[in-house]
Amino acid sequence: MGLLTQLTTAGSNLSGHNGGTPPTNVLATTLSTLHANGDQPGYSLNGATGVAVRSAYGTYEDGVNNSIPQPSQLDLNGVPPTITPKGQKLPYIDNLPG
Repeated sequence: MGLLTQLTTAGSNLSGHNGGTPPTNVLATTLSTLHANGDQPGYSLNGATGVAVRSAYGTYEDGVNNSIPQPSQLDLNGVPPTITPKGQKLPYIDNLPG
C-alpha cells in the first residue's frame, strides 16, 4: 500500500483532510467582502460586513489564533479624514507650516 492510499483510506492524525483538498476560504474568492461589497466599501475600509469577515478569517487552517486587524481609518467611504491620528489637520496642503 502506497503512502497516498494509506493516507486517503486510513487517515492520519497529522493531516486535517487526509490527502483531500481543504475547502477554499471565501476571503480568497471574488465573493469576499473583505475589501468591497459590490460597489460599497468592505470591512478593511470602514468595518462593514465585520461579522462575516471575522467568521471567515477565523476559519483559516494555519494553526494559529486568527484575530483580524481593525479596519483602516485612512479611507472613510471615499471622504478623506479631516485630522490625523496625532491631531494634525488635513489635508496637509491647506495646513502648511508658517
